[in-house]
Amino acid sequence: MGNWRRLIAPGITAFIVFWLLIAMGVWQLHRLQWKEGIIASISEAQAASPIALPVTPSPFEKVIVTGVWIPGKAALYGDEVHDSPHGPVPGAELIMPLQRPDGSVVLVNLGWVPQAAPTPLSNPPASAVGYIHAPIRANWLSPPDDPAHGLYYTLDPQRIGAGLSLQNVAPYVLIVLGPLPPPGSPLPQPAQDLPTPPNNHYEYALTWFGFAGVLVFQFIFFARKRLLEP
Repeated sequence: MGNWRRLIAPGITAFIVFWLLIAMGVWQLHRLQWKEGIIASISEAQAASPIALPVTPSPFEKVIVTGVWIPGKAALYGDEVHDSPHGPVPGAELIMPLQRPDGSVVLVNLGWVPQAAPTPLSNPPASAVGYIHAPIRANWLSPPDDPAHGLYYTLDPQRIGAGLSLQNVAPYVLIVLGPLPPPGSPLPQPAQDLPTPPNNHYEYALTWFGFAGVLVFQFIFFARKRLLEP
């Protein structure tokens, strides 16, 4: 009887932890359903026509922005090398400012270009279709920006806008969606799809349920050993 009493405290602890692990697994299953709903909405938005840019845009919808391109203004973001038939080609993503009818300015990421210095497009599209990207703030790992030469390594619209001497810049960047230009073309290579968040919740749920199962077997072995002790 004494040995059984020695299992009360560990048993209560194991019981509580077991149900906490089960609760975490069930929560991940609910998250799975929620994430699948978001991904389904993104797929619908991908196939649908773009909507007018709302006041509070979501990164998971396709929007269209109209206005006037501010002449002579451009910046490059990032530093990425693309392969070509003639070997690696360095470049970055071309950003140009679009002024909307209300006076606000949206920085538009037109896509990757084989440029070492920002050169505005001579004939940009009349409107921009894409999705909204939230700002990325610099941290101690970020390479230093070079506003004097229009080169940026952090996607911060306020900082880029200030470097371009712009005011009333929107707190986000529009990532253009569109077809790829022919290979070797100097035109920007835009994004092809709306961003899709990762969906690993099923694996997470299995992990939590697995921990619960391991806990049960571990407690059985522990209890057996404790009961056999003199």
